[in-house]
Amino acid sequence: MNTITQTSELQKLIDGLNIDLSHEYAAMIQYIYNASAVSGLSRQVLKPYFEAEARDEMAHAQYLCEKIVNLGGTPQVHPASVKQLKQVRDMIQHSLNEEIATIERYKARMKEADEVGDIALKVKLEDMIADETKHKEELEHLLRETPF
Repeated sequence: MNTITQTSELQKLIDGLNIDLSHEYAAMIQYIYNASAVSGLSRQVLKPYFEAEARDEMAHAQYLCEKIVNLGGTPQVHPASVKQLKQVRDMIQHSLNEEIATIERYKARMKEADEVGDIALKVKLEDMIADETKHKEELEHLLRETPF
């Protein structure tokens, strides 16, 4: 791979990581909002769940920020859009949709990391995909079992 191609591939990776970062910020905000807005009988269970998810997303955001800087980029500081949902089922469904989208973005980013030879990033993204998959499966379970 020539230097121009390598630089282009690295910039593509940085740009993609910044998109991922904006979505991690949004997920963190979304989960914090959901934790505060959830009401009714679901509140006792879902408030701590959403708070824990926010902490997980913050850890992902912190990693992505550091990685972007280490690759020579500047981390994004604006979140993707966040929805102010009121219904518990809508909160869970939206979170599920976002987790699925995040998994797909991270799979694409793994390929980009592989193309530039960043094995550490590729492995970390696999770990993050495992985290997001766990979140996705929990949300799917909540949707199946929640009577609302």
